Amino acid sequence: MNCPRCGGPRSSAPVRVRWPIVGLVEIAGVALAYWLTGDLLHDLVEGVQRSQLPLWKAGVPLAVLLAGVVAAFVRGRRPACATCAATDPAWLLTPVGGAAETAAPAAPGRRVVLRLVGAVGTATGAVAAGVGAAVFRNRGWLPVAGDFFRAKVESTAPVARTEWQASRVRSYRRLGRTNAMVSDISLGSGRINDAGVARRAIERGITYFDTAPDYADTASERVLGEAMKGHRDKLFLATKFCVADGHLPNDTPVPKILEAVEGSLRRLQTDHVDLIHIHSCDRVDRLMAPNIHEAFDRLKEQGKVRFLGVSTHTPNLEEVANTAIDSGRFDVMMLAYHFGMWPSFGHILEKAKAHDVGIVAMKTLKGAKHTNLADFQQEASAYSQSAFRWVLSNPAVSCLVISISTYDQIDEYLYASGTAVQSADVALLKRYDQLIAGDYCQPHCGVCLDACPAGLPINDILRYRMYFKDYGWEKEGMRLYAALARNATVCASCSAPCAPTCPTGVPIRAKLLEAHGLLSFPA
Repeated sequence: MNCPRCGGPRSSAPVRVRWPIVGLVEIAGVALAYWLTGDLLHDLVEGVQRSQLPLWKAGVPLAVLLAGVVAAFVRGRRPACATCAATDPAWLLTPVGGAAETAAPAAPGRRVVLRLVGAVGTATGAVAAGVGAAVFRNRGWLPVAGDFFRAKVESTAPVARTEWQASRVRSYRRLGRTNAMVSDISLGSGRINDAGVARRAIERGITYFDTAPDYADTASERVLGEAMKGHRDKLFLATKFCVADGHLPNDTPVPKILEAVEGSLRRLQTDHVDLIHIHSCDRVDRLMAPNIHEAFDRLKEQGKVRFLGVSTHTPNLEEVANTAIDSGRFDVMMLAYHFGMWPSFGHILEKAKAHDVGIVAMKTLKGAKHTNLADFQQEASAYSQSAFRWVLSNPAVSCLVISISTYDQIDEYLYASGTAVQSADVALLKRYDQLIAGDYCQPHCGVCLDACPAGLPINDILRYRMYFKDYGWEKEGMRLYAALARNATVCASCSAPCAPTCPTGVPIRAKLLEAHGLLSFPA
């Protein structure tokens, strides 16, 4: 059969998918990765129940990306014109190679091997592009993850003082419209594994306990349940809409939500919790998910929960907090709050107070590493105590929750209860910030990242430097630095366009070069 275009003879020839079509498929795959896989990644880092994560959101973009690779490298045979090289369908396919390849199929050999290598490399690049798109959509989480989730903090003073022994809660505050009077310093149970510690906290006057099913795979609730025996009526108990492997997704059926809360009640050995949070919430759609609110209303009618709250320390904190207040549904908000955090943050606390929404502060120690700073070794007041006094100096804050897992922490932390912030406390906190300037990236920042022409993870490198210099984790810092795809050697010849972007004046280039010298393995 002759070619319908030019009338030339047609014969079987190897064909491939046209490059513009391949490019469109790959672009579609990256776009799907941005929207679908990015959404899945957000659920993962937000802590949504892992067993309920929609893994198809990763599978579909991956399949499209790999389909593009297959289209680029797989060859078929179709009738093609020897004169004009036209084949059908012309919009999709085009002949491969010259006359020799048109006459007969390519024999296995070097060409096949090179094509296979090219396919593997292209597939790897396509998957990397998809992952990069998903991460880029969630880039706001990067500084949060570094500052709040990955970096361990020094939570107690280097030397416990005798006057801290037997310290007690000395102040109780009204928790917004719940009208509950709660201890100004309260117990977070994310790391607790000893019911005796919780009982000691009760003896010393702590009345607010915060827990969740996904703290230590439900162990936190079980420990508190044991500790509260005989004391339940003295305590204000908060837990979360969670199961052991994470937060409940938006579309969780109401019966499943009720079942999860019943599980918490059994582990806590109680017939009700005073407060239940939508936990670590970064999105308004999860904040206002109809199923969760319907479940809360049913539980409240049954007397199994009393008040609704939301906890957030995520990139979208301000929008979530404002929406929670405006909705009128939330009685309490648990928010990240510490000295020097967000100059514009105060208006949220003022708005919450005006609407009688109780505020529970968390993450109050930020990246505390004072035990390794020489100027803090002989302080009469622990860094933690100054940090707590500053947080509690805001009348909009009802209480703060701090992770307590040892008896010594109870002594140190409660020494700050009921005490006013002094100029010496503020001076200590300011000096701490000065001492760590350039070492500790501020939470929710990442402003400098887009300015780096080499795409360095500046915040990560500075954190690894902190591990090496301040935490004594030299090997860990070096290991993490060695695993980076790019390192700070490029800074030596760079004009440092990142430097003027830092809102706190960190000398980024100098610190990165110092970090490279500390963290590089010997040749």
